[in-house]
Amino acid sequence: VQLQASGGGLVQAGGSLRLSCAPSGGSFSRYASWFRQAPGKEREFVATIRWNGGHTYYGEAVEGRFTISKDSAKNTLYLQMSSLKPEDTAVYYCADGPSVILSAMRSAGAYKYWGQGTQVTVSS
Repeated sequence: VQLQASGGGLVQAGGSLRLSCAPSGGSFSRYASWFRQAPGKEREFVATIRWNGGHTYYGEAVEGRFTISKDSAKNTLYLQMSSLKPEDTAVYYCADGPSVILSAMRSAGAYKYWGQGTQVTVSS
């Protein structure tokens, strides 16, 4: 499965962006997630959605501002980002975890498939 992320860009603080991620050669399976990585920092959990069922979970830094969603018919994952802050600047990655269990869903190491990343830059 290859994941293709898109939708990143440059936005002013307080603005919004929507990221998309679609797989080729397969489909999302168990947990579909977004992570981000800023320069010099570790990859950080942003949000996840249980593909069958739709339960969502968020990282503390984005809860209340970001919304993860999916379109099962289009086999596409989304991340709606609002009230963006300069500290949200990072490369955002989508990931699919066929074997991820609930207790490990916030761990990047639990995911098997990754997108190439899309840059989000928030200016102050």
